[in-house]
Amino acid sequence: MKYRSIPSDLFISNRCRLAREIPKGAFAIFHSSEIPWRCADGSTRFIQNSDLFYLTGADQEETILVVCPSHSDPKMREVLFVRETSELLKIWEGHKLSKEKAAEISGIKNVQWTTEFDYYLRRLTRENSIIYVNANECSSPSAPLQLSRDARFRHKCQELYQSHHYCRLGPIMHRLRQEKSQIEIDQLQTACDITAKGFRRILGFVKPGVMEYEVEAELIHEFIRHGSRGFAYEPIIASGKNSCVLHYLDNDQKCREGELLLLDVAAEYANYNADLTRTIPVSGKFTPRQRAVYEAVLRIFRLCIDELIVPGKDMQEVYAKEVARATEEELISLDLLDPEVVAREREENSLPEKQRAYRKYFMHGVSHSLGIDVHDVTSTEKVFVENMCVTIEPGIYLPEEGFGVRLENDIIVRSGGNLDLMARIPIEPDEIESLMAEV
Repeated sequence: MKYRSIPSDLFISNRCRLAREIPKGAFAIFHSSEIPWRCADGSTRFIQNSDLFYLTGADQEETILVVCPSHSDPKMREVLFVRETSELLKIWEGHKLSKEKAAEISGIKNVQWTTEFDYYLRRLTRENSIIYVNANECSSPSAPLQLSRDARFRHKCQELYQSHHYCRLGPIMHRLRQEKSQIEIDQLQTACDITAKGFRRILGFVKPGVMEYEVEAELIHEFIRHGSRGFAYEPIIASGKNSCVLHYLDNDQKCREGELLLLDVAAEYANYNADLTRTIPVSGKFTPRQRAVYEAVLRIFRLCIDELIVPGKDMQEVYAKEVARATEEELISLDLLDPEVVAREREENSLPEKQRAYRKYFMHGVSHSLGIDVHDVTSTEKVFVENMCVTIEPGIYLPEEGFGVRLENDIIVRSGGNLDLMARIPIEPDEIESLMAEV
């Protein structure tokens, strides 16, 4: 097995927290993801529905979870349905979960084959009037048009049981998932530690003349050999002017002497994801201007971790006011902003935040949630909470000068001081230069 087994205690605890949110006379249903088809008869890698994995640990297609906490029969309060295997499936697809193994992983005693689901659904709908249904409520307008299993079930259920009342699971799951347990933090730490190995590897590899895709190859080699499934997200290996393209994915250019190389790349581990960004000098040494910009970004980075992000604080207050003000001061010191323009914008306080002068050089957010999803879910309250995992990723981008700098670590938000999961990954410019000089 590639990963260490996750204790079933995690999934048992997660379901108990969910059960407290579901009222009497109601039940909730979650469906797995599907194997995504690429073209003809070729499929891509299966990635489990995040909510289902969070509640069961079952990492397999055609899986369904039913939670009905108030049911009079204890065996009906949690039911997990998994795909029944066969000799033919064993030949073509290999191992599938047995009922016993699914029970061991999830901690659910009542495990049935997926073919039994319709019978259980009919029974539950006779005895309950409220159905909690799941959906990906973080989908962007450009999300795939193909409906997920959750979505298809929701439509079918509403047609069959029109007199029932339907409720959204999204707000509940977002609130539950944003607070990480110690087991989850351990998984995230492992993903970060594997990411650290990859980053240290490329510090000894990068030099003028290497291709961006060669750097990508070194990273994936290190990630997989340490038990990761691979990249947590599409890697950004951006040299020179490419470092000013926020979602640069081509990774096909030559790294040249005197340029900076921006690396936004990280590993996953057991479905949990790291998210790292570093910016390093291709030649092994920053120019004075590059270092000045780098140190400005690093000061904003440290300010966020050490002072600005604390439990209970409004996220927008941090992003739009405090980080904005710190960034403005750094840009003034770099002779990129006119202090009079900044003072006027602050005094008038009427210009939309995204139109302020500093946004020319720092145009993205400074933080997002992290977990089973790289851009993990958060509650609608949009405040930092204890044991929430977030990224810290300020940047300054100077396309006119041919480079951009972004730095990013993953932290656990805590009232006694934030826990930096990437504290051991080199970030100080002197250390970066020293490690690159050792080769």
